[in-house]
Amino acid sequence: MGKIYVVIGKSASGKDSIFKYLKEDEKLHLQTVVGYTTRPIRNGEEAGCEYFFVTDEDFEKLKIDGKIIEYRTYNTIHGPWNYFTVNDGQIELSKTDYLFINTLEAYNQIKKYYGEGRVVPIYIEVEDGERLSRALMREKEQLDPKYAELCRRFLADNEDFSEEKITESGIKKRFHNNDIRECVEEIKKYIQNDKSERKTLV
Repeated sequence: MGKIYVVIGKSASGKDSIFKYLKEDEKLHLQTVVGYTTRPIRNGEEAGCEYFFVTDEDFEKLKIDGKIIEYRTYNTIHGPWNYFTVNDGQIELSKTDYLFINTLEAYNQIKKYYGEGRVVPIYIEVEDGERLSRALMREKEQLDPKYAELCRRFLADNEDFSEEKITESGIKKRFHNNDIRECVEEIKKYIQNDKSERKTLV
């Protein structure tokens, strides 16, 4: 049976880049999944590529049918938008392993859906001062920097990723992203060792 490896981390921790490196490494044999959202499709997006775009009614029906693996709701100026993962046949743990990138809350939902033994957290950590510096540098490069939103996200992360919540989630292993290449290599070895241990047990 396969496992789901979930990359988790605060904003500006480098999790998006790390997810990309892991996804592109063919030696890891990790499959990804196309998520769903109720937000409108944007210019340049293609249904079934970035997301499957569905209605609020579709979302509610999937919830009733028990098909929602995890979901997050964001309150926007256009109303609530839902982002979620559906048990629609994309995930076949009997055949392979998968790679997700998500929030701590979503990780807990995935773990509840599939069972703790099938879901592995890849928690990325960066010292807060360094993380804030990276976020500020990244925001400065934008045509329209949104410093207030940067501060909001930073403060929200302190609550969403409190030590209490991390402990409650059962996360023990942490990957420190002081150097992204070293961090990625450490994660790759961790995943490969986990895969090797499973082969030994079979």
